[in-house]
Amino acid sequence: MKKFLFAILAAAVFNTASFAQQKALETATIKTPNALCEACKSRIETYLKRIDGVRVVTVNFRKGETTVKYLTDRTNIEEIKTAIANSGYDADDIPANEESYKRLPLTCKKFEDGGGHPKPKTPAPQNQ
Repeated sequence: MKKFLFAILAAAVFNTASFAQQKALETATIKTPNALCEACKSRIETYLKRIDGVRVVTVNFRKGETTVKYLTDRTNIEEIKTAIANSGYDADDIPANEESYKRLPLTCKKFEDGGGHPKPKTPAPQNQ
């Protein structure tokens, strides 16, 4: 009986200790206006998941933003933005790394640089 009570007490102590070590999880939304397609999304997610402390990455290329959940004791928002810039994309106020941007496929580049997805054609008005 003493062993059973000791086991329950030990389990309670370990359970309490695990809850006491909860890390601060923060969510940040970063503007990534030149992330235009699934390939851009995949590239940004790959770069960010390499960072220790990044838990969840969601890239919404239609809105031009990336949402990141990360542990504040392992990384910070500036490191995350720098990683996005190093992958070739603008991240809020940090411009894309020029060398990385040059290596992007043409479809992933900005419209003004001759890249991007073609804009949908509007039908010509029909004369009657």
